[in-house]
Amino acid sequence: MKTSQENVTSRRDFIKSSALIGGALAAPAILPSNLFAGGNSDTLRIGLVGCGGRGSGAADQALSADSNVVLTAMGDAFDDRLQTSLKNLQSKHADKVKVAPDKCFVGLDAYQKVIDSGVDVVLLATPPGFRPVHLTAAIAANKHVFTEKPMATDAIKVAGR
Repeated sequence: MKTSQENVTSRRDFIKSSALIGGALAAPAILPSNLFAGGNSDTLRIGLVGCGGRGSGAADQALSADSNVVLTAMGDAFDDRLQTSLKNLQSKHADKVKVAPDKCFVGLDAYQKVIDSGVDVVLLATPPGFRPVHLTAAIAANKHVFTEKPMATDAIKVAGR
């Protein structure tokens, strides 16, 4: 069988093309990141709904993720949980926890007050039975949302159906 010389790629051309493609793919990892996009200077305001262990842990991780993140609002059904979480987060992230007393919300409507407080991101860490209502409200308010798993509980099975 004859091979057309027009369609044959030499080893030299193959290596040259591979090197060019590899260099282009590696460039973003090698070159400084500010060459491709400017640094983020906007402060991201976080609101925590559910101040128990999981919520406090999620807030701690969010505050550790970036230098331009601050916690500005907290809400829980119980004041003692909120105050304990606030105290612990302040001890770890003194410069990033900027929750004024009027941004500490207690009660079953605390989630809505956190959402309405001017935050950019809402961390939902309440028991799963409450999350569908909280998630719906946060999305309706055009907020970014982080929600713990499971997102909701299973619906109960009605006998005979």
